[in-house]
Amino acid sequence: MKKMSKRTVIDGDSLILGRLASMVAKRLLAGEAIDIVNAEKIVVSGKRKMIIDTEKEFLNVGGHGKGPTHYRQPHRMVRRTIRGMLPHRKSHGRNAYSRLKVHIGVPRELEAAEKQSIPEVHSSNLNRRFVTVGEIAEAIGWKK
Repeated sequence: MKKMSKRTVIDGDSLILGRLASMVAKRLLAGEAIDIVNAEKIVVSGKRKMIIDTEKEFLNVGGHGKGPTHYRQPHRMVRRTIRGMLPHRKSHGRNAYSRLKVHIGVPRELEAAEKQSIPEVHSSNLNRRFVTVGEIAEAIGWKK
């Protein structure tokens, strides 16, 4: 029987999406189980208009039931970004991806849990503009 490991809870508030995704992917591949809370507060660096226009343009790719799936919910956007950094077509990558949970806000069962932040990927280290994943999601059609 497989030993269940304790889940690590990471607070995504003001963390940079790409850097967070790469660090989480490494930890998942190492066997850690991770919950990310406040997915809508994770940030993407760059100019707001450029990022939102790129996302809107990306929604038009595919069609007629073919092509990639484009998510509008913040937690699914973050989860998909992390999946892109995992070898998700191999068994160890699928197992790692199954240990990841991403939440909008903080669910009741995780309110009492100790939440980690990763200072190396905090947006205070950025010296440029950024936009939150929640703002991007609302601009492309997510309804709270």
